Amino acid sequence: MVLRFRPTRRDMLAAPLALLAAPALAAQAVTTAELGSLTGADRMQRLIAGAKKEAVVDVYSSATADVMGDVTKGFEAKYGVKVRIWKAGTVAIQQRALTEARGGRFAVDVIETPASEMEALHREHLLQEVKLPLLADLMPGATAPGRSWIASRVIVFSGAYNTRLVKPNEVPKRYEDLLNPRWKGKIGVEATDAIWFMSLVQNMGEEKGLKLFRDIAATNGLSARQGHTTLGNMVVSGEVQIGLNVYRHFAQPAKEAGAPIGELLLPPVLAVPSGAGVARRAPHPHAAVLFLDYILSEGQPRITGRDGALPTNLKYQRLPKDLKIDFVDVSRYVTENEKWRNLFRETLANQRR
Repeated sequence: MVLRFRPTRRDMLAAPLALLAAPALAAQAVTTAELGSLTGADRMQRLIAGAKKEAVVDVYSSATADVMGDVTKGFEAKYGVKVRIWKAGTVAIQQRALTEARGGRFAVDVIETPASEMEALHREHLLQEVKLPLLADLMPGATAPGRSWIASRVIVFSGAYNTRLVKPNEVPKRYEDLLNPRWKGKIGVEATDAIWFMSLVQNMGEEKGLKLFRDIAATNGLSARQGHTTLGNMVVSGEVQIGLNVYRHFAQPAKEAGAPIGELLLPPVLAVPSGAGVARRAPHPHAAVLFLDYILSEGQPRITGRDGALPTNLKYQRLPKDLKIDFVDVSRYVTENEKWRNLFRETLANQRR
């Protein structure tokens, strides 16, 4: 016996409604990957039109409230799309994004926080790689093939020295110069910055770099302090004559204000980035890609203007042209952070009393 389906009146009424709903469902299926690969003259027009329909973009950020407030103000004024910021510390942002995703809740569009946490989220496949037209304008190392976050701002490490206590002809030119007995008891270091230590040692060659720093610590000592500003102030006061990993945004303004401090840019000069990325399951994908585009272009002065960070977009960067900057190896540090924290502590402990 053959069973035949006879549609009811309800079925016949529902069929046209299903057909009408199909375009809407297709529209909702657009992904950040598709939007992040848009090219052509109508790219921005399509992103703006889609973002205006979505009406909002949800952002998790660890940047200071005044910085993100400035970014929000600029974006909303330009595009008429509301920015909802959830401000928290770096670890809290990582944990919230992971918890939401594991619970099947996808509430965030864009995340902007230090690179170590961005790399961890990348490894959990929570971010979507996007290929914006402006990527060619960014610093080398701001992007990497297959990496789903982009460096949005950087903080540059700068050594510093007290200009009253260190004569111009005594200023070290390389790290090996710190073995000179003249520096015994006069070198300071921020003691928690294992990512700086790892990247520096790796750049020198691990065996050679570790030996050099162990020899410096054993021969002349390294005054270990917590806080880059604390270390910078110790250089200004003369408590130490050289600080190895002061932030450049402390040293340069202090120098311009008349403090007795000079930059000590021993190669390699390193920078640690913060990153920005679009959530793989962004609920507002047009607005998400548009916001990422904004903070990497004309939003750069806003996201870097108040906390000492520098733009990664070279069109907005004002650094000496002969200053070569290398990014710290964030990916390696996420994998090996315990090893390098231990090596840094052991190195600092290797001092003659």
